[in-house]
Amino acid sequence: MKNVQIIDDADNATFSVFQASDNEFALIFPGDCDMELVEHFVDRVGEEAAGRALNRMWSRPILKRDVKGIHGTLFYGRGDHIPASKREVDWADDAINSAQRDLFLRHR
Repeated sequence: MKNVQIIDDADNATFSVFQASDNEFALIFPGDCDMELVEHFVDRVGEEAAGRALNRMWSRPILKRDVKGIHGTLFYGRGDHIPASKREVDWADDAINSAQRDLFLRHR
């Protein structure tokens, strides 16, 4: 199972984490991306397949204190705020601090 954090515009700002099976994760996050916009996911696989995968994932919430790593981030309504590559390590240098720049450079 892979942990997926949900970032949305909800007033509660919980940014919940859910568990996705390896197949669901690969469907949501193709290739080596670890960030995805829900609308791109739906456009790519269709509403029916996206709905099935997300409904299964929604049934597996996990408490943040029990999470052993975040494997992907699924964004709702924040498309202009992530790198075009949809990879965390590809943030623009001016958007992150020097320690993150050093870390991300080692993992690109």
